[in-house]
Amino acid sequence: MSADHDPGSPPAGAARPADRPDLHFPDHHADLDDEEEEGRSLTWDLDNVVLLTVGVDIGSSTSHLLFSRLHLQRLAQSLSSRFVVVGREVVHRSPILLTPFGDDGLIDGGALEGFVAGAYRAAGLTSAEVDTGAVVLTGLALERANARAIADLFARVCGGFVCASAGHNLEAMLAAHGSGAVGLSRERPGRLVLHVDVGGGTCKFALVRDGAVLATAALACGGRLVTLDAAGRAVRVEPAAHRLARRAGVELAPGRPVDAGRLAAAMTAAIAGAARGEADDLLLTEPLPRLGPPEAVTFSGGVAEYVCGRERARFGDVAPELGAALAAAAAEGRFGAPPVALDTGIRATVIGASQFTVQLTGNTVHVSDRSLLPLRNLPVVDARLPAGRALDGGAVREAVTAGLGRLDLEEGVQPVAVALGWTGEPRYANLRAVAGGVAAALPRTLENGVPLVLALDADVGRSLGAILAEEFAGARVASLDGVDVRELDFVDVGEPIRPAGVVPVVVKSLAFSR
Repeated sequence: MSADHDPGSPPAGAARPADRPDLHFPDHHADLDDEEEEGRSLTWDLDNVVLLTVGVDIGSSTSHLLFSRLHLQRLAQSLSSRFVVVGREVVHRSPILLTPFGDDGLIDGGALEGFVAGAYRAAGLTSAEVDTGAVVLTGLALERANARAIADLFARVCGGFVCASAGHNLEAMLAAHGSGAVGLSRERPGRLVLHVDVGGGTCKFALVRDGAVLATAALACGGRLVTLDAAGRAVRVEPAAHRLARRAGVELAPGRPVDAGRLAAAMTAAIAGAARGEADDLLLTEPLPRLGPPEAVTFSGGVAEYVCGRERARFGDVAPELGAALAAAAAEGRFGAPPVALDTGIRATVIGASQFTVQLTGNTVHVSDRSLLPLRNLPVVDARLPAGRALDGGAVREAVTAGLGRLDLEEGVQPVAVALGWTGEPRYANLRAVAGGVAAALPRTLENGVPLVLALDADVGRSLGAILAEEFAGARVASLDGVDVRELDFVDVGEPIRPAGVVPVVVKSLAFSR
């Protein structure tokens, strides 16, 4: 999605509603003569945009696509340039493919590319007709040596998409949102919801309250750590499976029968323990903090299809046994709360493709050099401080560092957009303290000249950016005010518009259904 896209006209590939009879928008043309109809159509087009989007999820055990149509509408405020999603329709769900791996253990890029091409054909779409989307690698697929090459391949094949390799914490957040667990927590104000996403190679946890993900964790445990032949003999064994096998007293070796029930029992014990915040050498992150007993536990991921009884077929792994063991454990109260069924299981991570909003910054912006912009697909690091927390350098450093960690981003490797809230007077001492906190959290970014965007909700962009650029050598920074972005957003930042001096920002967010 280009940063200089005109919000008043449909983007490339997005036909107007009149060209799409399957869209169910109000008939605003009824009983109008031709002149009135033309005027009303122009008015509608200025305030409405229709996009086709796609999400591509390449996971440890399965890969699949989901095509959606989004209706975005300009906010009602006078002269607002911001669009929000007001309608979402699933156009096509691809079949679910067992992620293909070669004998060398690498992802088979050719097989995946053919699968994606077939999904486009089945949807009746070409890549030119799809406006935006996301390619996400998760679980064990992310650890393969050619993971980045695979992600880049699909970003090229599918178009100029957000391309995110989802680390364990980010995947836990995506699953919590996409499954509906976050939406469930909004319906139960003040109650803690534990979400457990069980895939082929990893299990992700999220603690959610009032629509916010408070903490995440991940465990090397899943239904496809061992693949089986038709006779129940091991074909491929992932390293984590050997540790679980020792706990279960099960021998694992290629060509030997596998006691899937005992192995699943050991996996369930590890998952239930990690959900309670217990330490485990299978943890891929820090343990889940103990924030109190949850009020509900929810499941998603491929294994959740077995937990909820929606799937009974076997696909050459231990997912059926693991799903049955987890369902029994949840019913026995081993997760600390009764299970609540969600509609979305295996497709939780990819349930949202991408949406976009178009914003213009305020007039107090600072861009350190002309060559800095445009920038595309920057992940948003949310460094806003909790209510009541003083805005000082130490607090800002902690907030930025924590925001990077939640998204599994390594500091200094790629450009990011840091979202900062502002409270208090814009005095030099306050601005200098905040700039110092940002610099302390992003030393390699500043030292190596990696582009940095600051997204501020107050009119201090010019002052803060100037301090950061002038007093911290090497900082290449675009400091923008009046920008509304959140965690899990990606942004494109265009070149300044003259003579107004404002900067266009395209915000691409995961568009979850709840």
